[in-house]
Amino acid sequence: MRIKSIPDIKQKSHLGWKILGVIWLHLIYPGMMSGQVYNILDYGAVGDGNTLNTKHIQETIDQAFAHGGGRVFVPPGKFLSGTILLKSGVELFLQQGAVLLGSTNPDHYQKLSRWKALILADNQKNISITGQGKIDGQGRDLALHIDSLFYAGQIDSSDYNFVEMRPMYYLRPQLIEFVRCTSIVVKGVTLKNAACWVQNYSECNHLILDSVRVESDAYWNNDGIDISDTKNVRITNCWINSADDGICLKSHLNGAYCDSIYIADCTVRSSASALKLGTRSSGGFKNVLIKNIKVFDTFRSAIAIESVDGGFLENVTFENIDATNTGNAIFIRLGWRYQNRPVGYLKNVAIRNINVQVAFERPDYAYQVRGPELPFFHNTFPSSITGIPGYKVENVVLENITIEYPGRGNNGLANRPLSRLDAIPEKISDYPEFSMFGELPAWGLYVRHVEGLELKNINLSIAEPDYRPALIFDDVRDLKIQGLKIAGDRKVNKIILHRTDRVSIEDYSGVLKL
Repeated sequence: MRIKSIPDIKQKSHLGWKILGVIWLHLIYPGMMSGQVYNILDYGAVGDGNTLNTKHIQETIDQAFAHGGGRVFVPPGKFLSGTILLKSGVELFLQQGAVLLGSTNPDHYQKLSRWKALILADNQKNISITGQGKIDGQGRDLALHIDSLFYAGQIDSSDYNFVEMRPMYYLRPQLIEFVRCTSIVVKGVTLKNAACWVQNYSECNHLILDSVRVESDAYWNNDGIDISDTKNVRITNCWINSADDGICLKSHLNGAYCDSIYIADCTVRSSASALKLGTRSSGGFKNVLIKNIKVFDTFRSAIAIESVDGGFLENVTFENIDATNTGNAIFIRLGWRYQNRPVGYLKNVAIRNINVQVAFERPDYAYQVRGPELPFFHNTFPSSITGIPGYKVENVVLENITIEYPGRGNNGLANRPLSRLDAIPEKISDYPEFSMFGELPAWGLYVRHVEGLELKNINLSIAEPDYRPALIFDDVRDLKIQGLKIAGDRKVNKIILHRTDRVSIEDYSGVLKL
């Protein structure tokens, strides 16, 4: 049965999304359809945690596929395996107590088109991974085994990251890699301990992730969920604990993009950014709604929105985000990393009903793998919205935003006075990150190269004094501010306007034009 594309999210009611989710489940969740059950024990699998079961599990999947699809049943036990290929019409069901245990031998893994993974699928349809069981990649042991191969001379130096002292990401298998697949459900399972990204869905269509738990902070590049150039996605009720970005949309292909993405009712802990569009942004992103998310103990940004590789980014909404103990609240960046192609654009972004508590100390101190320290002294970073000269971020609305900062900005530690606003580097082609400009001259919000910015009911506070003003707008046009409250800052001038015109600020004094 063909499933119609999701209409533009801006025209969808919240009730409509719920109804749509139910329809999707009945249409594409194989577990809801009658079908034969194939138990991996009947094909020779042994759940002792030591016997390699790759061949037995694959034979079970192949049998289900050959008979038109069905449920591949994994009972309680620890089933060691290398790469298995999921095929059309097959549901991999892990009963509670079942563990699909990734081998720590890199020779037991393969790839189909992109990267290696424990579970692969390419050009398949109506596939699912369900149940209350676990998929444990034993990622640290696997990655360290791969690392040892470099020192044994079995890995070329071009495949080794000498700065970070580890094998390149593409040598380290993921848990799940689905490419060009249609009608996918991943529901209920726990995904643990990947050697690289936990799960990636690339160039897919019609994807549901529901009630998936990710526990993967044991090694590097452990993105919790990666969605790349995929359309019609619904991610709900997921718990993400990841040693890299939590939930991340990417676009790797110039001619493809992410479209019609709905993410709601999830909890995210990340040693990088919790909710992120980018960094890779070659094609683009449109019609994205992310709502009702709790973020905690996150090293970088609670919300990161990045278009830096020539793609487009438009019609993106974040609603009802509650973030505690995070390094940065909001980071929006239009950049130009690959200057052999035109600059992309970033426009029509709305961020509403956001509460963020920014930490003074690094928020990820309890992680097994923490984010890298910055190589320079700095004070707490503000939220920021930045374009580049000649290419502005367009039409951004921030509404009902509360951000609590620790303050304690000290110009003896790092100093960016207002007299040197023009000296802040542009970093046009640099990797986008909230810390990319070094010390910034505002404690609350820094905005540069933006056209069309509306701030409604913004509450910014600092717990202790900071030498910097609260907000700086540089090369901004069409700025509207209504209902602004700033607490804890005793300076007379809390808002700085530089090269900024067509400004409307209601019921607020303390504005300085430079």
